[in-house]
Amino acid sequence: MTTSGISFTAYLKFLYVLTIICMGAATFVEKSHGTHFTAENIYGAWWFTALWALLTAFAAVHFIRRRVRRASTVLLHLSFVIILAGALLTHLTATRGMIHLRQGETVVTYLVQDGDDVSERQLPFGIRLDRFEVAYHEGTTSAADYISHITVTDGDTRSAVVSMNRICSHRGVRLYQSDYDPDMQGSILALNADPWGIPVTYLGYALLFISFLWSLADPSGTFRRLLRSPAVRESVLVMTILMAPAGFIPASGADGGERTPPVLPKETAEDFGRLYVLHNGRICPVQTLAVDFTRKLCGKTSYEGLTAEQVLTGFILWRDRWFDEPIIKMKNGPLRETLMLPEYCSVNTFFNRDMGGYILGPYVQETMAGASDKFHKDVAAVDDRLMMIMEVTRGTLLKIFPYTVDAATTWNAPTDKPAATVPTPDALYIAGAIPLLAEAAGGGNTERAAMLIGKMKRYQEKNGGMSLPSSLQTKAERIYNAVPFATILFMVNLTFGVVMLTVAIRRMTGCGRKTKGAAFRLCCAVMALSLAALTVCEALRWIISGTIPMSNGYETMLFVAWVVMAVSLAAARRFRIALAFGFLMSGFFLLVSHIGQMDPNISHVMPVLNSPLLSLHVSAIMFSFALLAMTFICGVTALVVAAATRKTIGSSRTGAPEALRVLSLLFLHPALATLAVGIFIGAVWANVSWGTYWGWDPKEVWALITMMVYAVGVHAGSLPSLRRPLTYHIFMTAAFLTVLMTYFGVNYVLGGMHSYA
Repeated sequence: MTTSGISFTAYLKFLYVLTIICMGAATFVEKSHGTHFTAENIYGAWWFTALWALLTAFAAVHFIRRRVRRASTVLLHLSFVIILAGALLTHLTATRGMIHLRQGETVVTYLVQDGDDVSERQLPFGIRLDRFEVAYHEGTTSAADYISHITVTDGDTRSAVVSMNRICSHRGVRLYQSDYDPDMQGSILALNADPWGIPVTYLGYALLFISFLWSLADPSGTFRRLLRSPAVRESVLVMTILMAPAGFIPASGADGGERTPPVLPKETAEDFGRLYVLHNGRICPVQTLAVDFTRKLCGKTSYEGLTAEQVLTGFILWRDRWFDEPIIKMKNGPLRETLMLPEYCSVNTFFNRDMGGYILGPYVQETMAGASDKFHKDVAAVDDRLMMIMEVTRGTLLKIFPYTVDAATTWNAPTDKPAATVPTPDALYIAGAIPLLAEAAGGGNTERAAMLIGKMKRYQEKNGGMSLPSSLQTKAERIYNAVPFATILFMVNLTFGVVMLTVAIRRMTGCGRKTKGAAFRLCCAVMALSLAALTVCEALRWIISGTIPMSNGYETMLFVAWVVMAVSLAAARRFRIALAFGFLMSGFFLLVSHIGQMDPNISHVMPVLNSPLLSLHVSAIMFSFALLAMTFICGVTALVVAAATRKTIGSSRTGAPEALRVLSLLFLHPALATLAVGIFIGAVWANVSWGTYWGWDPKEVWALITMMVYAVGVHAGSLPSLRRPLTYHIFMTAAFLTVLMTYFGVNYVLGGMHSYA
């Protein structure tokens, strides 16, 4: 290549890296200075548009100079140019605004914000709000949808409905449900008119999808050539398993001594757990409340051999005795050190007359005043658990008494003031059922306690209306509560993964023996069983919630672990080492779901998330992240092997590092395809939901950064250094930091619209 050619390529590399750095920095600027500042001074600034234009121009010239003729590759790169052209058209020609409607009033203008100024513009038609309503999930106060019934006046009139994920289009203007007035007499609609940018951008998305599929299927393409590579055969490693069966340390049972608090018999407590309760915004078995309650207190779903139902009913029926029970697990930290607290505390530990009553009270006030250091965060967490105990013992959390009038069901706690529609006998029953149960249990009359629980069950069946879960949902939830899927699977998978990878590395470095096929078949069987168990777990969550389980961080962690296991099991027939990678990465993801700041509780999804596009979007993104995790393990393994055999970066392209590079590339190509598809499906969903297909939200930006960084890995033709195995593996290992930032960093550091994910 000529000097000018080298200089041109250097400029292209510089622009590419600069664009990535600017986008990454912008997400942190947004964190400190706000969305409006960042949109105006970075994403909407002329220099940012110019930077993308220069990068596109240099990339196009470079592409032409390399004389690329493969049709799938040409179409792939052309799709990116079309997408950027559509984005430019949207930036230059699109109109966005807000319309505030009040019931019965016709509006012919909308508001547009330009910097700090807000201007009023004319609509080409009139809009009248006929009625606004919030639809709720049956028997709960959880919103299922926000619905505006409107009339559009344009010569003639027509009725229309605008709700979440349901837009109204008229004369090129699209209306989206955005907000509503507290008095329920008004609605706020978002307006978007983008007649040029959306069609062009969608064309680019379509070509991108087609070109990626074409590039993977093209017999003369890079991906198919990799499948035929001799290095593929070299990467088929024989591994063994030297693992003792994993077991559980059984919880110590109640010893029957004086310290053991009083509880209902296990069978009676289980019957109480079969009742239904309004918990976490949905109707579910009391068992679910008991499991969540016990887990939050002591970190487990049982305590001293007692079931979660026994713990919950113990606090309800024998409050004073259970307040002395050291069940609250305290984390190591400044709170425990400052107050010299034991590892397990009782409720009464925090109430001391000699110290002024509630010993956390002054610190809670400081937390409410804005103190947010680690000490005060621990205070808030413990106070939250204590308040939950108080709500349980007072009965305010026990919304177990339904009443249905005119197909509308409300669920009441014993302490609730009955609505006027509840007949007096039922109101008296609601107020007296728990005290009667406490009296029977306190007197040791278990038969009467069981009879009262049976009466409460019949009361629920009579008055619960359509809000009660189906029999299938109830059975699914009880199975789900009984089996700690994530806990079991992360221990099994991590154990197998560590042992298998250790054996594989020893084999690659010449320190291990060739193993028998029986060991590999055993590993495949364990992986298949693990995959089947996780599939059951996902199916149970789907049945319970009625929606595909991919709406929060916990569920996406389970899904990515499922994808890793499925992919590794499929790839293991040709690449045995993929099984070790699958065990290790799926175990890691399950561990994160188990110990991370993720909520495993099942709840109704937000109305905006109730879209099939969301499921496709998350599925594609998580599938991509799973494959990228496999490239990370390939990289780490290659670097460990290289260090063990003292190979240098410039070593020959043979042996284990090269075989792992080929395997990594086989994961990388479909990973990039699914990541790009996931991003554009997310853009379509955003366009349907709130009127803009790209909003420069931090997670959108970091997903784009991730795709751009990993795209470097498939351009070894332009970057010859990536043809050296260890250089490639170092890059791919470091690139995984962008995945971690996209998934975890945005959620817990940057925030944004996607921080729930």
